[in-house]
Amino acid sequence: MSNGDVSQGRRRFLIGATSVVGGVGVVGAAVPFVASWNPSAKAEAAGAPVTVNVSKIEPGQQITVEWRGKPVWIIRRTEEMQANIEKLNDRVKDPQSEAPQQPPYIDGILRSLKPEFAVLVGLCTHLGCVPSYRPEVAPADLGDEWLGGLFCPCHGSRYDMAGRVYEAQPAPLNLEVPPYRFDDDATLTIGLDPEAA
Repeated sequence: MSNGDVSQGRRRFLIGATSVVGGVGVVGAAVPFVASWNPSAKAEAAGAPVTVNVSKIEPGQQITVEWRGKPVWIIRRTEEMQANIEKLNDRVKDPQSEAPQQPPYIDGILRSLKPEFAVLVGLCTHLGCVPSYRPEVAPADLGDEWLGGLFCPCHGSRYDMAGRVYEAQPAPLNLEVPPYRFDDDATLTIGLDPEAA
């Protein structure tokens, strides 16, 4: 056996071994890359419906839940809050909510399935700031005509307790009402329409 034969055999062995290791490396890199195309469990959960027990919300209280990466407010409105909404019809831009900011099964000035509960995406329709929940009537900083609602501290937009924006505000539209349904008297699911029951 000559030296040329040994070198040639060694060369074939090294090329074969390098090819196998390279192939394993390519597969090892490709598997996580292809797997990244599938949404993570966290991403799937972010778009999933959110179920909330509303029986524990006190009258006049607001809670925040997250749905699709957005804050969603659930406000349990008192009878006084509901009555004040009607008083503001001539002071809001879109009193009957004719702009498409809510599912078609939500209508009326209360913008809700049940008068007692408001369900609103908590992002101002001006530039996406998060308004503050201001249920008090006639506070010093908002004036004597304030009947409770939502105030955006970024640029001063005001909304009533149904999420309807006042006239002459930077915000162009009422707050969005997400799709939701009541599963029973105590359970509300955000992200599902009533007919999906």
